[in-house]
Amino acid sequence: MNRCLQTPVMLSLIYMSFSSMHFSEAFVHIKDRSIQGRSFPDSAYNVQSHCTPFTQLSLSSSDESLAFWITSFSTSHIGMSAIRSQLIEKIGKGADSLGLVGNTNWKLPDFWPGDAVGGNSVLPDADTAGRQLYRMGYTTLSFLTLGNALLCYLQSTIGASQLSTGTLSTSSFPQILGGGDPYMLFYLFTAVAANTAALASLTNASPLGLMPEFTTTNTESSLASLPTVERDDNLKFDVKGLTRITRHPLILPVVPWGVSNAMLLGGRTADWLFFGGLAIYAALGCAAQDMRVIRQEGSVGTVFRPGQELQMFFKSTSFVPFAAVFQGKQSMKDIAKEFPAFAFCAAAPLGFAIERTMLDWLR
Repeated sequence: MNRCLQTPVMLSLIYMSFSSMHFSEAFVHIKDRSIQGRSFPDSAYNVQSHCTPFTQLSLSSSDESLAFWITSFSTSHIGMSAIRSQLIEKIGKGADSLGLVGNTNWKLPDFWPGDAVGGNSVLPDADTAGRQLYRMGYTTLSFLTLGNALLCYLQSTIGASQLSTGTLSTSSFPQILGGGDPYMLFYLFTAVAANTAALASLTNASPLGLMPEFTTTNTESSLASLPTVERDDNLKFDVKGLTRITRHPLILPVVPWGVSNAMLLGGRTADWLFFGGLAIYAALGCAAQDMRVIRQEGSVGTVFRPGQELQMFFKSTSFVPFAAVFQGKQSMKDIAKEFPAFAFCAAAPLGFAIERTMLDWLR
């Protein structure tokens, strides 16, 4: 399985050499169509139809490029994650041979809570160096592939707006709220709820995610007892709050978010390729993580070695939201008691603002 998944990783890395030219050409094309000033043709706002969103699905050249880039994003990420342990080991050895490991001058700021291995040192040992440089490459590949996918999506939607005669209405955000269409309101509510859940999960980390967990301790000083924030990823193995609902509280909300936004933005081919593609990636990515846990490969999320803590967490939680409750592993009483209500209340306005800004910009 891992050998097969190396193919999309290598293809994506090879294609990086051509991405700069593609990125520049796409930006010039979009600039020529005045996207920066948002001066879309009138048809982009006045399309009226009673057709379903699936009656106008067809592939243009921009759609084909979009399909390529969204597939590259998904397969490269899942592929890199599948062979993460091997990549980290090789990258760490390479960094050590280049003399990058153990450099005491490379440190995080004192206020930044370092981990238990190297403290605030960036590359204290070969293993940590491999992880840090792997994350840098992983993030770079994310911007490359997803950035190109977004540019292709913008190209496709501009062309569709000029030629469309039968897609769903692409009215502005206020018209969605005031139009009274129950389906559009449902999709909007779902997208905002998904944003809110993902944002709230940042305070309720899972070991299968990349968000760290922190704890506070009191440090005695001459003036007062001051709290000190320290990173402690072992706390992520404690099943609590959102992880009682699903073991993937950060990524799984992308599934309803992607489907809802594909509908809100018109249900065109490009909408389904981009947002639907992200939804499929989220579901497959979470499933791939679960498979690595089942196989006890160890390297998943912020966990890099097999251990009983991860197996216990996995057995006590579920992939499908609330499935662990129906299976008797968790209880609604515990969920209600530990539910991060404050985080949800704080995240809801931000989730709404993010959704409104995105819809207004993409429409």
